[in-house]
Amino acid sequence: MSPWWIWGAAAVLYGVFTLWYNNWRGPLAKEEVATYMARLEKNPQVEPERLDAVRRFLESDDGGEFYMFNVISTFREPVEMPGTGEKKPAREVLEKYTSYFMGELFRRAGHPAFAGPAAGGVVEEWGIDNNPDWTFGGVIRYRSRRDMAELATDPRFEPAHAYKIAAMAHTFAFPVKAGLFVGPRVWIGLGIALAAALTQLAVRAAR
Repeated sequence: MSPWWIWGAAAVLYGVFTLWYNNWRGPLAKEEVATYMARLEKNPQVEPERLDAVRRFLESDDGGEFYMFNVISTFREPVEMPGTGEKKPAREVLEKYTSYFMGELFRRAGHPAFAGPAAGGVVEEWGIDNNPDWTFGGVIRYRSRRDMAELATDPRFEPAHAYKIAAMAHTFAFPVKAGLFVGPRVWIGLGIALAAALTQLAVRAAR
């Protein structure tokens, strides 16, 4: 096998990855923003005070990826499972939401950049009254604001959202522009290059 075929295949594989991982459709058009906002306004699970912030975020779309910073405080006592009323730990109820959300997020090239349970209580705070006892924090990568809007307005997402409401006592989230982060573009590229190099060495050794 020629090494050119090995490295050519590696380049094609990485090209397919970038076609999926990057946003090639550009920023949201005004018509798209209007469509997504109309859907959100009809959703009773979206608080009216959030609509203005979402609208500004969509209207200022630069077409690039972004990260959503989230902190969550779940109920400590068992909560009712939506649909059945059965009492379950809040973490188990929340997993019903995240299992759907993560699947749909990954399909749109989104993924957790970091996530984990709290390792302790709040060690610093300024100007915050009644700071909740946060139990979980995470950063989620979105390919584009369009992907976030599509996920948030997908009618199939509404039943799953009920699990989030039932499990969370407090939460806040805000978008962050992409900064210093070594993500899949780097380590997947390095992984493909390593696999190609090992394949080339294996072919040479087999001759």
